[in-house]
Amino acid sequence: MAIISSKKQPPEPNRQPKQQRESAKAPKAPSQKAPPQENILQPEAAIDEEGKQEESIRPQRFADYIGQQDLKDVLDIAIKAAKSRGEVMDHLLLYGPAGLGKTTMAMILASEMGVNYKITSAPALERPRDIVGLLVNLKPGDVLFVDEIHRLSRMTEEILYPAMEDYRLDITVGKGSSTRIRSIPLSKFTLVGATTRVGALTSPLRDRFGLIQKLRFYEVDEISRIVLRSAELLQTPVNSNGATEIAKRSRGTPRIANRLLKRVRDYAEVKTYTEINETVAAEALQLFQVDPCGLDWTDRKMLRVIIENFNGGPVGLETLAAATGEDTQTIEEVYEPYLMQIGYLSRTPRGRVATKAAYQHMGFKPPNEQLSLL
Repeated sequence: MAIISSKKQPPEPNRQPKQQRESAKAPKAPSQKAPPQENILQPEAAIDEEGKQEESIRPQRFADYIGQQDLKDVLDIAIKAAKSRGEVMDHLLLYGPAGLGKTTMAMILASEMGVNYKITSAPALERPRDIVGLLVNLKPGDVLFVDEIHRLSRMTEEILYPAMEDYRLDITVGKGSSTRIRSIPLSKFTLVGATTRVGALTSPLRDRFGLIQKLRFYEVDEISRIVLRSAELLQTPVNSNGATEIAKRSRGTPRIANRLLKRVRDYAEVKTYTEINETVAAEALQLFQVDPCGLDWTDRKMLRVIIENFNGGPVGLETLAAATGEDTQTIEEVYEPYLMQIGYLSRTPRGRVATKAAYQHMGFKPPNEQLSLL
């Protein structure tokens, strides 16, 4: 085993340093003027830093958060009450469709409380030690955000019960007859859970949340303001008409609106448009096959199959999946909810049926209404 000393060793006799030897061997280049060095220490953002700045379009305060006014009012009261008593805020459960701002709301909550936050997801907490490590390292008042909390394992959920109620951690030590339970006190914290399926939570876990709030879809004017704010942060010139055109095709979801804004920005830069207006936004979104109602190519394919192949329905889920090439879970969880929300698809005991509005949107003549004897 070689031992390396940190003490500087004396140079060997008659031996030149390596840099001097290499410079002696290398031929001398003709004298050139040294490049200027005055800007070498000027701070410049690297490529990855610029990307991170571009992605950071989440609001940091309630004042910058657009929409969800009822939820903001409830949380504002809860935050002020907790601060006045010098306590941590009650555990909060946020539910609603994906992309409405549940993670952003948790980050703003921690910022308004003046505490730190940690973000994780239920699938990442497979083993008990995963959640134990997070809970032990929490400081007083910290916010722990758990996304998709309905997917917690049974054992992890059992560990959370005493942690949420009594701020303690029960650990089993030993095996067999020498088994004993050791309780470890935890710092008081606020658990913020987010889920798209609140009905999948068990009653014991759901009842331990002091606040249970739902996030709703956004109106067109709210999405328009979000698009204008994101465009300003991305340094993309967009007028109000262009923002409204993007908002109409965003399905009432800020995440989709920001994604469409970036695609329209790419189109405008390539086509050398100086500003994104209504015409530019419509041309770009038509290129990406997003129609004025926010339907993409797959949505229209589903409606066309139901109308053309099955005379508007009813058609079973398995049959529809086979005809469109999509699996049943994708149809139920991705495509059907929005089509049903805008009134283009109805779900009956006999199967899926295209509505009169769907016929008109797809350019087909609606069938004559007849009374069904079934």
